[in-house]
Amino acid sequence: MLEVGVRLDEPPVVANVGVGVHGPAGHTDVFRLPDLWQLHLYRYEADLTVDGTPHTVRPGRVSLIPPATTVRYRYRGRSEHLYAHLRLPDTGEPRTVPVMQDAGPELPALTALMLHAIAAWPSTPVRAAAEVWTALWRVGHLSPPAPQGPRDGPHPAVTAAISYIESRLAGPLTVPSVARAAGVSHNHLTRLFRAATGDTVVAYIRQRRLQRARHLLRESTLSISAIAATVGIPDLQAFNKACRRELGASPRAVRGAQGSPRTEDG
Repeated sequence: MLEVGVRLDEPPVVANVGVGVHGPAGHTDVFRLPDLWQLHLYRYEADLTVDGTPHTVRPGRVSLIPPATTVRYRYRGRSEHLYAHLRLPDTGEPRTVPVMQDAGPELPALTALMLHAIAAWPSTPVRAAAEVWTALWRVGHLSPPAPQGPRDGPHPAVTAAISYIESRLAGPLTVPSVARAAGVSHNHLTRLFRAATGDTVVAYIRQRRLQRARHLLRESTLSISAIAATVGIPDLQAFNKACRRELGASPRAVRGAQGSPRTEDG
């Protein structure tokens, strides 16, 4: 597998972003960008050779190609992709990233980031660069290299699961629904999640709900009933028990310990 060293501690300098279309003028392109990195999110099938190393292009794959690298594309018709051409900093901790990899569960998020960057580019290039920088961080964590171990971040399915959970703490959450959102089976997610966090999915959901509840109890004037609903435990009796179990005190005591403004039921 061809890999490149990427530094992401500082934002990239984006030269251009857009939707690229290849194929209508011919079935083969050979080129290089002498000074720019190429980030491509593919929507087509093709054959790609990067400095002599072959790769298979297919929808949902993403490539990150360094400057001055000769690429050869062989298309199978009209071929559309999202792209960013950019300069990366020379300083910072390098990270080893495959030139070509599957976006997997990260595909919707990566697609949204690239489309936001494309929309922002004509009028707000600074925002476009921010969207591309976020996309690069996600690309950099799609396939953590084995020798680096856990410090490179969790499995992408775990990342997708955590993102799903965090955005839905106020509603009902089940392990099967989280697994579906992460694109893996219930059992596989359970194993991946425990390996990455040391905990079960259910325990993580419970902890995050109560951590958010503690923050809101201490820092906001929201009523206790509103906080309970916001963290997905609308039954006040159940919320009280959960607070005592996880936080070691009742909701009123948690709030009172910080001297927070009282509310009508707080």
